[in-house]
Amino acid sequence: MGLNIIMLGAPGAGKGTQAERCARQRGLPRISTGDILRQGIKDQLPVALVAKAKMDRGELVDDETMVTIVRERLARPDTNAGFVLEGFPRTVSQARSFDAIIEERRNGPLVVVNIVVPEEDLVRRLAGRRICSKCGTNAEPADGSGTVCQRCGGTLEQRADDSDQVVVERLKVYTRTTKPLVEYYRGRPTFRTVNGAQPPDSVARELDATIDEAAQEGARAALGAPRSLGR
Repeated sequence: MGLNIIMLGAPGAGKGTQAERCARQRGLPRISTGDILRQGIKDQLPVALVAKAKMDRGELVDDETMVTIVRERLARPDTNAGFVLEGFPRTVSQARSFDAIIEERRNGPLVVVNIVVPEEDLVRRLAGRRICSKCGTNAEPADGSGTVCQRCGGTLEQRADDSDQVVVERLKVYTRTTKPLVEYYRGRPTFRTVNGAQPPDSVARELDATIDEAAQEGARAALGAPRSLGR
C-alpha cells in the first residue's frame, strides 16, 4: 500500500525543501504545482502564462486549473506507490476535489502535515530567498549576496512574487483562503502539525516521525480500529 503526503504551510514555511528531502528519502516523487507551472512558463504554454501573471500579483491560480494539473500528474505510473505533494491544495474547494481523486486511487492513506512558522520569520525568509533561473531551486543566501546556485551553477534571482510588497499580499491571501485548509483537515486521524521555526535538520527529524505516526494512525482508521490515546 502506498503513502500519500501533503505538506501545508504559508509561503516561506519550508514546504519545498522538506518535501524534496522527504520524497528522496522515501523513494516517492515530489510533486510541486509551482514547478509544473514554471516549466509551462518556460514552454510558453498559454495557461501557464496566465497563471504567472496572477502569481506575480500575489494572487492564486483558479481552482479548476490547479485540480486539472494535479490530476494529470497523478495519472503517471511513478505515483503508484504514493507521492509528496506541496503547493496544493490551497483552497477548501481544491481539497474537496482532491479527496475525490484520492478516493478513486485507493492506494493508501493521505497524511496531511502543516508546517507552522511565525509570520515575522516568514517575511524575513521570503525577502532573502532566491531562485535558480536554470533549475528552479530555492535558496536563502546567508549573507544576502549569493548569486550562484550550488546545485547547478545557474544564476540566483529574486522571484517576482518575493518582493516586499508582494510578500505581504501573499501572506494576506494565504490567511484568507489557504489557512482554512487547516480547519478542513484538522479532525482527521492523519493530520499533524510540525514546528517549522526550527533548524531544517530538526524540522526534518520531527517531520519523519510525524509522518510515520500519522500513516500508522491512518492504517488503523482504515481497519476501523480506535485512534491512539493523546490524539
